[in-house]
Amino acid sequence: MKYLSIAAALTMLALPAHADTALVAGGCFWCVEADFESVEGVGDVVSGFTGGTTTTPQYRASGDHIEAVRIPFDESAISYAEILDLYFRSIDPLDAGGQFCDRGLEYTTAIWVDGPEQRATAEAAKARAEAELGQQIVTPILNADTFYPVGDYHQDYYKSDDRLAFSSVGIAVPKREAYKRYRAGCGRDARVRAIWGDAAPFAK
Repeated sequence: MKYLSIAAALTMLALPAHADTALVAGGCFWCVEADFESVEGVGDVVSGFTGGTTTTPQYRASGDHIEAVRIPFDESAISYAEILDLYFRSIDPLDAGGQFCDRGLEYTTAIWVDGPEQRATAEAAKARAEAELGQQIVTPILNADTFYPVGDYHQDYYKSDDRLAFSSVGIAVPKREAYKRYRAGCGRDARVRAIWGDAAPFAK
C-alpha cells in the first residue's frame, strides 16, 4: 500500500512495531476520523481519498476517488477484526448511493485490504454484520491502492478551533462547532441508531 504524505509517514514511524492500518470509507471523512480517534489503541487517523484513477484528488474535486480514512492501530490493544466490527456499526452498509445526506460515489462505503489475511478478516466481519442485520450489505471489499491524504485544512476538522468566515452553518463558527452542526443536520447518528440500535458504538 502506498502513501503520499511525509506527515503520514512520520505518523507511521511513531507507532509501535506491531502496528497495522485499516483503510475504509464511511461517507464524510471528518466523521469517520472523529469516530475512530476516540478508540483506544488507534493512532492519528488521516483523511484522504482512494479507489480511483484521478492523480491529484482534492476536496470537492476528487474525480473518481472516494473519501476515505487511514486508521493506524496498535494490534496489542485492538485487532483489525475489532476495527472492522466498529466500522460496520458506524455506517449505513445498506446504502449503495452514498451516506446519509451526502450522495454520490465520493461518499460511498468501502474497505480496502492489503493482502489475503486482511481480506479474510474483512469478509468475516462483513458476514457477521449481515447476520446481525439479516440483510445484504453493499459495502465492497477491494484491493488497496494509493491513498492520497487531503490537505491540512481537513485533517482533525472535528476538533479544530479555527473559525470559518462563512459557512452553511453560520458565520465565524469554529470548525469543531460547524462539524457538530453538520453531523446532526446530515442525520448520521440518527440513521446509524435506526439500523444498529444499541450496537452503534459512536452514535450520539
